[in-house]
Amino acid sequence: MSDKVVTRFAPSPTGYLHIGGARTALFNWLYAKHTGGLMLLRIEDTDRERSTDAATTAILDGLSWLGLQWDGEPVSQFARAERHREVAEELVRAGKAYHCYATPAELDEMREKARAEGRPPRYDGRWRDRDPSEAPAGVKPAIRIKAPRDGETLVRDRVQGDVRFPNKDLDDFIILRSDGNPTYMHAVVVDDHDMGVTHIIRGDDHLTNAARQTVIYEAMGWDVPVMAHIPLIHGPDGAKLSKRHGALGVEAYRAMGYLPEALRNYLARLGWSHGDDEVMSTQDMIGWFEIEDVNKGAARFDYAKLEALNGVHMRQSEDSALLEQFVATLPYIEERGAIPVDLNETQRARLLAAMPGLKERAKTLVELADSAQYLFASRPLELDEKATQILDADARSTIALLVPEFEKIEDWSAASTEAVVRAHAERTGLKLGKIAQPLRAALTGRATSPGVFDVLAVLGREESVARLRDQGAA
Repeated sequence: MSDKVVTRFAPSPTGYLHIGGARTALFNWLYAKHTGGLMLLRIEDTDRERSTDAATTAILDGLSWLGLQWDGEPVSQFARAERHREVAEELVRAGKAYHCYATPAELDEMREKARAEGRPPRYDGRWRDRDPSEAPAGVKPAIRIKAPRDGETLVRDRVQGDVRFPNKDLDDFIILRSDGNPTYMHAVVVDDHDMGVTHIIRGDDHLTNAARQTVIYEAMGWDVPVMAHIPLIHGPDGAKLSKRHGALGVEAYRAMGYLPEALRNYLARLGWSHGDDEVMSTQDMIGWFEIEDVNKGAARFDYAKLEALNGVHMRQSEDSALLEQFVATLPYIEERGAIPVDLNETQRARLLAAMPGLKERAKTLVELADSAQYLFASRPLELDEKATQILDADARSTIALLVPEFEKIEDWSAASTEAVVRAHAERTGLKLGKIAQPLRAALTGRATSPGVFDVLAVLGREESVARLRDQGAA
């Protein structure tokens, strides 16, 4: 076996990259990076009826957006069917597998008999040791592995520990169907061996498969990769994660305005931890990640935690980097309001100037888009209900008095506009809030926004004064 660690992510292209698959990919990627190894990508597209090119594209896009870049070209399992058949026939020649001519009716009869006797349904091995000359004419056989009948198969698992499977429970399972197509169980082993995979990190729903796959490895005399079966993700109520919990495709999280680095951080913390560290950079995670630190128990998905963590990552982002991510995400945000997908240079500059105030208040890019609406609103602004209530006759009079003061400012900034407002408050005896609230409503059309002086600074004198004139007393 090579010294270099080789992991793999092997999704079936029957749907989008869901959140559980994304975490499996992340753990494979982190471990490969941590050890200086490789993460390969295999598309398990042998189910021809359910596999689609659109799903393959969605999986590749999802991984790319999450920043989980695989090494080399993706491998198609279906394209390797000839190699899977070759290995199955090799096992027959070596006496480790055999042709089985049992008919569907015979298999049904076996199952019924087992049920009647209170046993799990198992193939009874009737063709295991029969002479090929007894084969019925014109029947295409399946190929079954000769599973060991005594003792146990041991799976040494880096997460679950040693797991023992009594061999009497494994039966002689099919590796090549009578139509010449390999079974999943067999194709996976041949592919992992040929791709040089040294570590298999996948969901613990594959743990029983690991025992059967070990039987094939040993029959071929191949090294068994290191196994690590990670617990599944559950919903907040402890039930298996479903769509109502958030088992959505990765692209849905992009549309909800989550940052890839925040989602990586959150998924890594689902079932793995490093002390009390909650907020981790990708470099931290690569440096700290060890398979043995993955918990045995299922992790619970929690939207509130993901959202809070996303807010932290947004606040920690450089303004220019966050602007780029925001612009890249805009086409996917349905609730972007007045913000155009193609921002011009002036709009980008204004957004960048507003970013410090915007990111302080937003937990997602969708919330950020909502807070940024005031930058793109056309005059006269539409006021929401609360802003309309704030802008009563007294408030409009206050604004009308302030407009000439603002027009006199030469060096327009948050500080210079604040000085004018404070001076007005002192002259009139009004509390600062009594002036700031009407200004906010007139400038943004809303009762909440980033700091009002930041809003004035970002909009600039000309636009600010024009908006205030629209709402000031006649």
